[in-house]
Amino acid sequence: MGSEREAAIPEWASEPCIMGINEAGRGPVLGPMVYGCLYCTRSYQNTLSSLNFADSKTLKEEKREELFENLKADESIGWVVDVIDPRELSAKMLKKRKINLNEILHDSAMDLVTKVLNMGVLLTEVYVDTVGDAEKYRAKLSDRFPAVKFVVAKKADSLYPVVSGASIVAKVTRDSVA
Repeated sequence: MGSEREAAIPEWASEPCIMGINEAGRGPVLGPMVYGCLYCTRSYQNTLSSLNFADSKTLKEEKREELFENLKADESIGWVVDVIDPRELSAKMLKKRKINLNEILHDSAMDLVTKVLNMGVLLTEVYVDTVGDAEKYRAKLSDRFPAVKFVVAKKADSLYPVVSGASIVAKVTRDSVA
């Protein structure tokens, strides 16, 4: 996992924060899967809505890259990625006790939440684009992180700007490492 924002925790991170989680690379056979998250204070939500983030699949590459540069320069936003190598995906899915792709992605999302919490960010709400059954996924996340409210929805990257931002983080990162 890595990002440019991991080193120093911003002062605003002690305020109640929201986070969005999304992935890039599930469709293509070749290349890594990238899970990305974007987080900010709850009070920054209205500003986040004005930044014109959208589901990365609906944007041209140039626009995604421009938005990614803008969010990297925005001191009110943090982000983290988890790049899952295709060999790791294959190895887990071919083990004697197979780990299916949904489980791998659930684990990646939980790792992102853990990482951001361990950085000292006061996460109160997390919005996630669903992988598998939305309610089962939400219950799994809530069981692991009972102090955080989870919203798991289909097309969350089109519904919640914080997930749209995470979609851009994941897609631009994937494009740069694929």
